[in-house]
Amino acid sequence: MSSAANVMLAIHEKRTTPTDLYRPLRLYIASAYSEREAAAADDDLAAVRDLRADVEQPSLPDPSSLERRRDALLAYARALSLVEPRFPISSDRAHVHSLAFTWHDAFKTGKKASVASIHLEKAAVLFNLAAVYSQIALAADRATDVGIRTACGSFQSAAGAFAWMRESGVAAKAVAAGATTVDVTPECAAMLEKLMLAQAQECFFEKVIAGGKPPALCSKVARQVGIFYEEAYAALSAAPLSQHFDKTWVSHVQLKAAQFYADACYRCSLDLHEKEEIAQEIARLKIGISALADAKKVARGVAAPLLDSVNKLESNMKTNLERAMKENDRVYLMRVPDASSLGALPAASLVKPTSLAEVLDASKERLFSSLVPDGSMKALSKYTEMVDNIIRTQAEKLQQASEITRVRLKEMDLPDSILSLEGNITLPLDLKEDVEAVQISGGPAGLEAELQQLRDLSRVNQELLVQTEEMLQKEANEDAQFRTQFGSRWTRPQSSTLTKNIQDRLNLFASNLKTAGDSDSQIERGLKESYPLISILDRRPIESALPSISRPIMSLDGNEDAIVGALKQSLRQLESLGAQRAGLEDMLKEMKRKDDILPKLMAGVGSHDDLFKKEISKYDPVCAEIADNIVAQEQLLLQIQAQNEQFAAVFNLEDYKVARERCYKQIAAAVAKYRDIKKNINEGLNFYVTLQEAIGKIKQQCSDFIMTRNIQCREMIEDVQKKLAGFSFSSSSSQASMQRNTSVPPDQNSPSPPPPSSHAPHAQGPYGVPPGGDSRPGYSQPEQRPAYSQPYPPYGAPPQQPPYGAPSQQPPYGAPHPGHYQQPPHQQPPNHDYGQQAYPGGWRGQYYNPHQPQPQPQPPYPQPPYNAQGSYPPHQSSYYRPQ
Repeated sequence: MSSAANVMLAIHEKRTTPTDLYRPLRLYIASAYSEREAAAADDDLAAVRDLRADVEQPSLPDPSSLERRRDALLAYARALSLVEPRFPISSDRAHVHSLAFTWHDAFKTGKKASVASIHLEKAAVLFNLAAVYSQIALAADRATDVGIRTACGSFQSAAGAFAWMRESGVAAKAVAAGATTVDVTPECAAMLEKLMLAQAQECFFEKVIAGGKPPALCSKVARQVGIFYEEAYAALSAAPLSQHFDKTWVSHVQLKAAQFYADACYRCSLDLHEKEEIAQEIARLKIGISALADAKKVARGVAAPLLDSVNKLESNMKTNLERAMKENDRVYLMRVPDASSLGALPAASLVKPTSLAEVLDASKERLFSSLVPDGSMKALSKYTEMVDNIIRTQAEKLQQASEITRVRLKEMDLPDSILSLEGNITLPLDLKEDVEAVQISGGPAGLEAELQQLRDLSRVNQELLVQTEEMLQKEANEDAQFRTQFGSRWTRPQSSTLTKNIQDRLNLFASNLKTAGDSDSQIERGLKESYPLISILDRRPIESALPSISRPIMSLDGNEDAIVGALKQSLRQLESLGAQRAGLEDMLKEMKRKDDILPKLMAGVGSHDDLFKKEISKYDPVCAEIADNIVAQEQLLLQIQAQNEQFAAVFNLEDYKVARERCYKQIAAAVAKYRDIKKNINEGLNFYVTLQEAIGKIKQQCSDFIMTRNIQCREMIEDVQKKLAGFSFSSSSSQASMQRNTSVPPDQNSPSPPPPSSHAPHAQGPYGVPPGGDSRPGYSQPEQRPAYSQPYPPYGAPPQQPPYGAPSQQPPYGAPHPGHYQQPPHQQPPNHDYGQQAYPGGWRGQYYNPHQPQPQPQPPYPQPPYNAQGSYPPHQSSYYRPQ
């Protein structure tokens, strides 16, 4: 076989004509996208043009030139994968219609195909790539180990290129587009694939022969070589290849098939001779010799070295046959079986087509990356939807598993019962938040301080009301004194007539204060009665008020610790499964975030469905882990349920649960009662603060009224004294003086205290209801409040009437009547008693802030105490804030 070392076939490349890709592709970009995109793609277009120019150059036979040629073809093939999805090349006017590719047949160079289709270009490039691989294999020195490995690998790569043409549909698409040359048909690609595999397997045969391997192994390898050649010969003998290839090719393949079949018989006979199976040895030798004789009869034009190799093999087989027959005739005397009775020779395939998916993958190329056609975006959207469906489905499974765990553990009262046994008792989250809010606001212990604040405000309002009434009473007494002194000469209206409206308001305020005091008393009684209930809220931590599980007083077997330990271990395993689920969900999301198949879509290798199937499969391992996690959790929950039943029986959990629920209800009731009392106190504080402001305004009105009356009093005294002394005045002056005798009362439209709801931080019912009731919503339904809380009365003024019959055009009480004397604006009012402070002796409530940053001028009456910053936390109420 050494003489046949160089008797193998290489394939010549297809020839092409120069083609300019730059101009047609650029015109399409400018038309389909924009001129700016076309300008941006200039470098990529030039790169594709240069790659095509490299392919157009003929290759040289030396190994280094062949490798550069291979690399150029691979680069251009990847570029075509990026061009195909972006540039539709056809005769359609809307496509790249001015571009046609021309390629000559590799076996009949006189024939050529010129088609406006990128599929012909891709098929021709793949054909030439396979041809270059075959030339590299043929150029390798198979007498060395490196050379034989290079040859074998290159033949397999050539077979892989032809297989890619056939399996990816490139060849079929080229034929469908109008390619008329036979060399790019799927049938030719399949034949050449088998031929390259046969020669690759032949390289292995040469290696096992040179390595002195056993005859049985050599026979199997040789038989597989013959099978590949037989399949290639069958394809050459069928249409459309039967009339296309040169006869020497057909004879070569036919003779190679017979040679390696005969060689397999020869190697098998050597193995049979060692086993002394002479009869079968003789039969195998006869079959091989007959196959060689038949092949030599039809072989025409085959290479002389191949024919010499066949003749040498035939000679060796005949020599062995003569020896075997003599030994059988003299020694063994065995009957030689018929050829039909022998089984087929075993074969061992050591080669396969090398996949070119990796070297042809254009997903990492950057050519035309800014151009993304609508079809690719739709395909990407479809894939994204498939991935989203997987993520959503698996996430739902994970969430459902977590929810099942939560519900099952809650039904078994785990891990709360274990925590209670260890002293780590916890409240339900919502109840714990309610208790924390109560404790932050001061708790039950802080209610007494707020009640004291309520008492202080009530006393301040009462003092302000008394001071205002005393001011009016003092002015009325002075007026009565002068009226008695001067008799009929004292002609100005009586004070009681002018202050009737104000007195009515003050009486109403006094009534409201009395009713509010009753409500305060009811709140105090309610707090006192409820304090045993709500005092539990002062426990810190609140969990100290809860019952705990205690160990049994007597134990029969003393296995309580083992029961608890086993249950805790199972709970830890369940927690580990939950953490694993969270990690799996994060893993899926991270995989989706990194899953970008757009470059692979744009590479245009294979169909989208095949690509989607391949890419989606990478999510399968994670999905399998999720399924395993759910199954393991279900089994673990069953185990925990059995362990918990044993735990409950030992530690008497039923009594503990009853006591715990009772405590939960007590705490919830305490929170509700505390909130109710707190709400009533806040309403009371808001009532008193707003009422204090209203009384202060009335007091100021009274001060202004009394000042005006004092001025009138002095003028009338002077007038009466002049008359008694005998002075006479003109009638006009007298008339003007008499007009000034009329005093102006406070305006009936003076501001009345607003309802509490106008100052409250939120809408709420009134703090009290006057005896006559109130028609406003919420004021006439005191039964909605708790039994111990009596609403405070509103302090709104009754419907106002014009004072002492004055017409509606009468000026306000703060201004004198026309013709009356007016005090100059800069004149200070006399220092009467009605201007004294509202708090005798300088008393200030505890909410009054004694530290003022700057001394302020004192108004005629002290500012309401709530105008100063109080000492109470701002979260309790807002009544103390400046209005």
